[in-house]
Amino acid sequence: MANIPHHQVNHQIKAKEVLLIDENGKRVGVVPLKEALERAEEAGLDLVAVNPNSNPIICRIMDYGKYKYTLKKKSAKRSSHIVKVKEIRLRPKIDKHDLNIKIRQAREFLEDGCKVKFSMLFRGREVIYMDQGMEIMNSIYETLEDIAKMESQPKPESHHITMVLSRKDKK
Repeated sequence: MANIPHHQVNHQIKAKEVLLIDENGKRVGVVPLKEALERAEEAGLDLVAVNPNSNPIICRIMDYGKYKYTLKKKSAKRSSHIVKVKEIRLRPKIDKHDLNIKIRQAREFLEDGCKVKFSMLFRGREVIYMDQGMEIMNSIYETLEDIAKMESQPKPESHHITMVLSRKDKK
């Protein structure tokens, strides 16, 4: 909320005359502060000094609570960053060439700022190759170590191994 500017509202305004803009955005003109406050009260809205440094002060009739809420939403939207997770599926008996292609794809995803989740699936009796799968996962990490950091270690579960890599911070 540090980005949201503080405005003078209603009785905080200390001027005799103000340049008034009504709730529809139409310029009313220079009116006494008392009349501007009455118009805002009749409309059930607030009188807000949008430019307190001008002479006369420019004031607008608006719903100040709603205005602050929309400013807060806009600043939150700007500050949030969506991270995509790309999944790359592997098999325990993957060929070297196929593995290099998968690693190249992962490198591109990481350079684009995405996280990469490697999933290795073991079917049936392939579960006996779990240690070979762990070696493949470790070799993938060693190959991508220059650009990636390990977000979650390769963990073997019942019939699969998963590992998540994300991009290293630039320094």
